[in-house]
Amino acid sequence: MTVPRATLRLQFHRDFTFDDALAHVDYFAALGVSHLYASPITTATPGSTHGYDTVDYGQVSAECGGEHGLRRLTDKLHELGMGLIVDVVPNHMGVSKHNAWWQDILEWGRHSAFARYFDVDWHSPDPALRGKVLMPVLGASYGDELFAGRIALRFDAGNGRFNIVYAEHECPVCPIDYAAILQSANRADLSALADRFASVTTQPADQPRAAEGREALREFVRQNGASAIEFVLEAYSPNDPVTRDRLHRLIERQHFRLAWWRTASDEVNWRRFFDISTLAAVRVERAEVFDAVHALLLRLYAEGVIDGLRIDHIDGLAEPREYAQRLRQRLAELREGTTPYIVVEKILGRGEPLRDDWPVDGTTGYDFMNDAGALLHDPAGAAPLAQAWAELSGRPANFADEALPARRKILAENLPAELDRVSRALHRLARDSIATRDFTYTAIRRVTNELAAHFPVYRIYPQNGLRSAADNAYFDVALDAARQTLSRADHGVLARVDAWLGSGADENGNGNGRGAAYGAQPNGNANPFNHTASARRTVQTLFSQLTAPVAAKAIEDTACYRYGRLLSRCEVGADPGEFALTVEQFHAGNQERARRFPHAMLATATHDHKRGEDTRARLAVLSEIADDWIATLRAWTTLNTPHRRALNGNADDWAPGPAAEAMLYQTLVGCWPPGLSPDDEAGIKALAERVAQWQLKALREAKLRTTWLAPDEAFENGCREFLFDILAPQRRDGFLRELSDFVARIGRAGVVNSLQQTVLRLASPGVPDLYQGTELWDFSLVDPDNRRPVDFTQRQRMLAEARPSDYLANWRDGRVKLAIIQRMLALRLQIPELLSNGSYLPLTVQGKYAEHVIAFARRQGNCWAVVIATRLSMALLDADSALPLVDPIAWDETAVQMPEELFGRALFDWLSPAAPKVEDTGLLYLREALTTMPVAVLVEDGVPRV
Repeated sequence: MTVPRATLRLQFHRDFTFDDALAHVDYFAALGVSHLYASPITTATPGSTHGYDTVDYGQVSAECGGEHGLRRLTDKLHELGMGLIVDVVPNHMGVSKHNAWWQDILEWGRHSAFARYFDVDWHSPDPALRGKVLMPVLGASYGDELFAGRIALRFDAGNGRFNIVYAEHECPVCPIDYAAILQSANRADLSALADRFASVTTQPADQPRAAEGREALREFVRQNGASAIEFVLEAYSPNDPVTRDRLHRLIERQHFRLAWWRTASDEVNWRRFFDISTLAAVRVERAEVFDAVHALLLRLYAEGVIDGLRIDHIDGLAEPREYAQRLRQRLAELREGTTPYIVVEKILGRGEPLRDDWPVDGTTGYDFMNDAGALLHDPAGAAPLAQAWAELSGRPANFADEALPARRKILAENLPAELDRVSRALHRLARDSIATRDFTYTAIRRVTNELAAHFPVYRIYPQNGLRSAADNAYFDVALDAARQTLSRADHGVLARVDAWLGSGADENGNGNGRGAAYGAQPNGNANPFNHTASARRTVQTLFSQLTAPVAAKAIEDTACYRYGRLLSRCEVGADPGEFALTVEQFHAGNQERARRFPHAMLATATHDHKRGEDTRARLAVLSEIADDWIATLRAWTTLNTPHRRALNGNADDWAPGPAAEAMLYQTLVGCWPPGLSPDDEAGIKALAERVAQWQLKALREAKLRTTWLAPDEAFENGCREFLFDILAPQRRDGFLRELSDFVARIGRAGVVNSLQQTVLRLASPGVPDLYQGTELWDFSLVDPDNRRPVDFTQRQRMLAEARPSDYLANWRDGRVKLAIIQRMLALRLQIPELLSNGSYLPLTVQGKYAEHVIAFARRQGNCWAVVIATRLSMALLDADSALPLVDPIAWDETAVQMPEELFGRALFDWLSPAAPKVEDTGLLYLREALTTMPVAVLVEDGVPRV
């Protein structure tokens, strides 16, 4: 099996290509990772900075270096014994003129060879969209843009095509209209060309003739020039009422409907990725689509170029389990004797398991990131911080009270078209039976809305039309909540929708205790609910493909930007309502992973994180000093009151507003660079620009005062001005000095948190993943800040030549973190079975400061590694010391109870010169184990030390 020892995630784009990565492969090898882990490598929209907007699955991105560049990179990796994991995006594609599949369905509609590749509703109830694809690309209403002359007919001489053009968008005209277009010029030569299209229809059999006609048209222009075509285009000019009307009628005949971008949420008739109207969902559940999407990657795997796959947004797929089974089977057939490594991007709720019947190696690590992050927080801070947040901001104290309104807003404003599609499918089921034919569409939509609004996880995974017990554990939460919020008049509809969505209710509406509201069925109808299995599966899929984006958009992209109790818990994959995790809970998560998915990825930073791993680690310290932080927050709001921007001449209406201001202070505390001085004007300005980017995104994502759909520029400008004012040079002896001093006060405890988090990721069961550049301190914010260029040359120069403890004194440069990573990866290389497959044993800590320590052992045969990390260190750190280290004497009699096999044994710290001895009683005192570092990884003397 090609299981990575450790991965390093790289974001490829035109400014960081395969050859750019190639230049640093020696560094990646010296760091100790076994595999690079690449963002999508297929061709994306030109200029894409992330690669998730694929436009051609069949070609390696030329902007990133093409297949030759990819092979140069992998040849070097293989030379050094390394491999490559790549990200695949099977759920959606970028839709633009660069996507040949999408262009073909715009041209031929439902008769396109690719009509079933995309999840398009060709039978929309809207007559204006039947057989058409909505194209919500216009900057204003269709009429305004048409009259302004911004929509036009153009000819592409390169391929002999007529297109309806708007800005950078090109929508091909169906060839059945070419004859009329060419005849409009009243020229014999063009009329002769028109004859080639006279009998063309949209049927597939006619499409080759249309291609031949376009080729003749292209050759005509090549030989005679484009002047003749200009006469044609004049006949459809938008600048004259008569020709504009002709243009309009031509557009109306096409297989697309041009529309204002604002119409997308309400009227889009194709499934999008979340609410992004430039990404269209792909029907990868169809065999021919699966083959087309994966052909390149399957070939590269067969040829040994790549070694595994990361599946993006698997919850968007119709059948995730079947998809994973098909993918693993296809890959396994290609390379005899190896088992492909496959991980899935899956957001798991607390207690929600990754399904056992998915043949994958685990998740990409959001679950571990959540666990490791929650462990850093002091539960004692939860209540006072929540109360203070509510008082300062006027927002709810509990996250759940933000989440539900956010879900409702997303359903009402961002995804109403998707909600309508599910409701219509359910309504069709209702109309198929005389027992339910009177269930109205409106009632079904109300019920569906409530179920989606209260759904506690991303989705369900029914099999053969039935939900499992695991599904019902979550579906029942939504069902009970919907029952509470809906009128009793809707309870019958709710019960039947529950059955259609897989409850297992029988034909009389009974089963699993549900559906009894229906009572007896009409006489003479022996089988009133005899709907086809495929119809039920369809509505179950549509419902699942609704709840997943609702969860993502409402929680991650809305509520997490509204709730500010502590921003370190407002992260992708986390529940901000869950403030802290106990050591016992963290151990339980590691044990579960070791048992079920021992090769899952372990991440603490990703390309999607909202705050860098060290930003979160520093902010977590605030949970330990809740009262002090609350007092500081109140003092800063008073100090900066004069800089608030009044809006609309109303002193009570000001930017940024209390909630956004409180979040801003947390953000500044979290991302303040180590060593930045209030006197460094250039450094402060650079910080302000970064934070301003975050602030604008945060305000719009919160969807309160301003949004992406309807920006309030006056408010946004006021927020930006406030930020730059409080960070202005003239504040260096005021707010800036206070901010800097506060960061200095908590900075060492933040470093202890960071090093704890780093060691836990590298020593816990699973495959540690490093996000590009986070080998040094990662005080980044949400993208694009977390995707800034990385100076790998600097990191190579800083590779450790000594133990990590030697770098602790100069912790601000981040080299101690890099050294820990390098050293731990060396341990994983030297004793590969110990940390990859070794058993996981939680260790008990006793003594006065037991709650400030986490300890566990990894064991493989007679080989041991004992991991000890300081936690919640703020109260234990010596205020007079510059080191992020608890004075060994301060640990007093606090000790770890070691396994019996290690009683009386001498151990050696892999990270420092420490060599503590386990007492004959089995106690290992922290005053001996944590003498020079806040973390320790203890091994036996027989383990080779490098």
